[in-house]
Amino acid sequence: MTNATGFAPRAVLADRLRTHGLATNAALVAGGALFTAAMAQVEIPMWPVPITGQTLAVVLVGATLGARRGILSMLVYAVAGLAGAPFFADMQGGLGALALPSFGYVIGFVPAAGVIGWLARRSWDRRFGRAAAAMVLASAIPFVTGLPYLAVALGSLGLPNDLQSVLAAGLYPFVVGGVVKALIAAGIIPLVWKAVGRR
Repeated sequence: MTNATGFAPRAVLADRLRTHGLATNAALVAGGALFTAAMAQVEIPMWPVPITGQTLAVVLVGATLGARRGILSMLVYAVAGLAGAPFFADMQGGLGALALPSFGYVIGFVPAAGVIGWLARRSWDRRFGRAAAAMVLASAIPFVTGLPYLAVALGSLGLPNDLQSVLAAGLYPFVVGGVVKALIAAGIIPLVWKAVGRR
């Protein structure tokens, strides 16, 4: 069954590729992880949590690949980074990254990609308004894991880790940029769908 554009319902952009199968899916997952690693290097250095392009990458990867491939892509990103690949901000990698106050956000990338991928399969990525709402929601998910992780990390360093200190270090500086990145993603994905639809 197809919709008015001729596409199968609940498709994501990656489903429009001419080739399908295990090799294609593996390449998409690896490509999403590499793209996220590259965007991690687009950085405004801050401590304890830098501003990077990772969140933009996560929502773009999740929306483009769908929930399952998006989740796998973020898992590959995290595992490869922990294995030593310089995938995290400032070209960091290895098990030492677990001690970084910002690592909790990396954990949150996995469900964030899953949520935006799930919404994309339900066509939330086709028009700017719904895409913006979906991108903002997904962009907020890493804070759910990132802030508690940050609190523990700050406490282990003997630094203030009360609620206000954690929010000041790990939330407030990122709100405006997070919304901007979500809106950028919400503008890109519907435009790509329009371009695909004209083929």
